[in-house]
Amino acid sequence: MKLETSNNVREADMPKVGREKKPEQRSAPGGAAAPYRHAGVELHHSLGQHLLKNPLVTAAMIEKAGIKATDTVLEIGPGTGNLTLKLLECCKKVIAVEHDPRMVVELQKRVSSTAISHKLQLIHSDVLKLDLPFFNLCVANIPYQISSPLVFKLLSHPSRFRCAILMVQREFAQRLCAKPGDPMYGRLSVNAQLLSKVDHIMKVSKNSFRPPPKVDSSVVRLEPLNPPPPINFVEWDGMVRLCFNRKNKTLAAIFRHKPVLKLLDENMRTHRALHGGAAPAEPGAAIAGPVNPFAAILNSGAPADEDEDEGDDDMQAEPTSAAGVKATLNAALSEVKATVEGVLARTDFAESRASKMDHDDFMRLLAAFNQAGVHFSS
Repeated sequence: MKLETSNNVREADMPKVGREKKPEQRSAPGGAAAPYRHAGVELHHSLGQHLLKNPLVTAAMIEKAGIKATDTVLEIGPGTGNLTLKLLECCKKVIAVEHDPRMVVELQKRVSSTAISHKLQLIHSDVLKLDLPFFNLCVANIPYQISSPLVFKLLSHPSRFRCAILMVQREFAQRLCAKPGDPMYGRLSVNAQLLSKVDHIMKVSKNSFRPPPKVDSSVVRLEPLNPPPPINFVEWDGMVRLCFNRKNKTLAAIFRHKPVLKLLDENMRTHRALHGGAAPAEPGAAIAGPVNPFAAILNSGAPADEDEDEGDDDMQAEPTSAAGVKATLNAALSEVKATVEGVLARTDFAESRASKMDHDDFMRLLAAFNQAGVHFSS
């Protein structure tokens, strides 16, 4: 049989010479893409395992950290050690915290044959559950799904480290660095910038990782404020959370909502019971005694009722009907509402919006609320 040839043969009909997929990219049974592997270790996307492979980015992160030969550096999620080995060359000690046991074994094998292996302290643990040891600097390509809790765990560390150079998701970096009026400005921005100086260092393409993530990344620098601001952070965060639930609404509109007033009423009752204080003499009046910004965080149960006077014939019995209970609740909420409106009027924040307020504004507002007996933690 004679074979005919044609110049119009489709590309799909031609043999795909030299186009064979790499081993890590071959399809798994069922048509699903097989997981990536590095040095024989399977990388799990669910654990945020995207290894930084770009040496220029690694070098830039180390340069921005300003590492000294006497420094102890904390690295979170070292993976197979691309960044770890570079850190070991220029500091006194590296404390590497790795949650995946397979990566722990791989990093141990890779470092053990080097002359600087004695500088590495490898901790197999979940960093969010670990009491972090002393360190001067933190340099890490962190798992993106724990970015927010990890940042605040670092910023609350008592050693007051010099700075942290972190690889994070681009959107998270934008929220960290956002200023009042920016679309990305929110609770994360306010809290992070309250405790540290935040700078965006550089953008990093998704192609700098193996396997490449679905999002681009950024490197940020966090420099904790030393000393930290003298405020009760739990009180602060409780107020900021309420304000940013509807960040484009006025504060007057936010604080007139009944669920918010109920929350504040419960907190006021709890604080009065725990501190032995009484209600302000009139709406907006200050509770006696200075506000202590370093007050311990109090963990309490359900709010306690105020003591009842006994033996007074002129006192009316506590209402037990549904209508009576509702009337009592409404009276309490009216008192709280009057107190809150008084604070907003005195501070001129009634028509302000959280999206446009800076740290000084929130600090003034929190101080005024606390002075009037309004609290945001139970």
